[in-house]
Amino acid sequence: MNRRILKLAVPNIISNISVPLLSMVDLAIAGHMGSLSFIGAIGVAGVIFNFIYWNFGFLRMGTTGFTAQALGARDLEEVITIMMRGILIALTISLILIILQSPILKFALIFIKVSPETQQPIIDYFYIRIWAAPCTLLLYVAKGWFIGMQNSRFPMIIAITVNVLNIAFSLLFVYGLNMGFKGIALGTVVAEYTGLLLAATLWLIYYGKLRKYYNRKSLFQLHLWVNFFKVNSDIFLRTFCLIIVFTSFTSFSARFGDTVLAVNTLLMQLFTLFSYIMDGFAYAAESLTGIFVGAKNKGSLKLAIRYIFRWGWILTTFFTLIYFIWGEEILSLFTNEQTVLEASRTYFWWVLLIPISGFAAFLWDGIYVGATASKAMRNAIFIATAAYFLFYYGFSQFMGNNALWVSLLLFLLLRGLGMRFFAPKAIYNF
Repeated sequence: MNRRILKLAVPNIISNISVPLLSMVDLAIAGHMGSLSFIGAIGVAGVIFNFIYWNFGFLRMGTTGFTAQALGARDLEEVITIMMRGILIALTISLILIILQSPILKFALIFIKVSPETQQPIIDYFYIRIWAAPCTLLLYVAKGWFIGMQNSRFPMIIAITVNVLNIAFSLLFVYGLNMGFKGIALGTVVAEYTGLLLAATLWLIYYGKLRKYYNRKSLFQLHLWVNFFKVNSDIFLRTFCLIIVFTSFTSFSARFGDTVLAVNTLLMQLFTLFSYIMDGFAYAAESLTGIFVGAKNKGSLKLAIRYIFRWGWILTTFFTLIYFIWGEEILSLFTNEQTVLEASRTYFWWVLLIPISGFAAFLWDGIYVGATASKAMRNAIFIATAAYFLFYYGFSQFMGNNALWVSLLLFLLLRGLGMRFFAPKAIYNF
């Protein structure tokens, strides 16, 4: 079982490490452009796009769970139908986002208060990157489908390609063509469209033969759409809670001033790095849980979950030690602004508690997604989200930015505990 988990997890870890590199590279470039406002602008712009795209994370998660279960049941017609259903939804949503881009940005800037110096770079970045919406959402579907098919290599290849090209194009546009801050956004757009082309090519070469199982009547069967949206509506609400929490984290940070906003943006890179690596095992959990639930193999499911959590504890210990020893050196890679680096020391100790507070939430998310046990996952995050806001509003006047970090840690911890509590009925009852 360990070998099977690692075969799925390691490519996902490599893939996921490269995903935060996209925003980290953008942050590193902005951090060396000579203005504190550029650091905050990248942080806020990233939050805006997370708010947009994470709400549609069900395109990846729902696709993974349903595809893995269909594969476990040996239903190849449903395997291909799930992918086509996801493509139709992704294209529809991306068209709506492009049409509504102006009101979306206006709403975001009302919700997240920033200084005029920070606001203009955000606007420049947004109106360029929004044109990557179609390929971003289609890549969600492609990644979810590949993982559901027990194939972690293709998402890894695509992610590495996108991020290498993002670095190259961003540097070219910013410094080679003197486009300034706008070049960062354009580099991301070009890289993502190239990634979509690569994903389509890989599918045609290695899975093109599955086209013979495509059944147009199956695609438009009402009861399958109802089941798809029932599960994905819960995933949508779960993801919406995540967005609200992390968007409010940035918004609350901005209330403490540009320096604290920059500090929290930097510290969150350490959280992001840990979360994406831990999600490598969560994606493995999605694949294995889905295929074992589809095959109705409860013994293998329990064994896989036990081994996945062993790996979770190993990674938690590793990251805690890395951040304790080299945390400040890692932060210095993102900016040479000494004011920000010195201010970050005040809050750095909260970052050390992120791995132990959050690892279970990441792993249980993968298990619940694979089992399509969306209702219990939704309920657990409702409880955690309420606790996050109650603690922040109850203690922020006394604790300041420290209250914000404690609220985040409480949110992560309660998600993991809640899903553990619901697991006997939600995961194993089949």
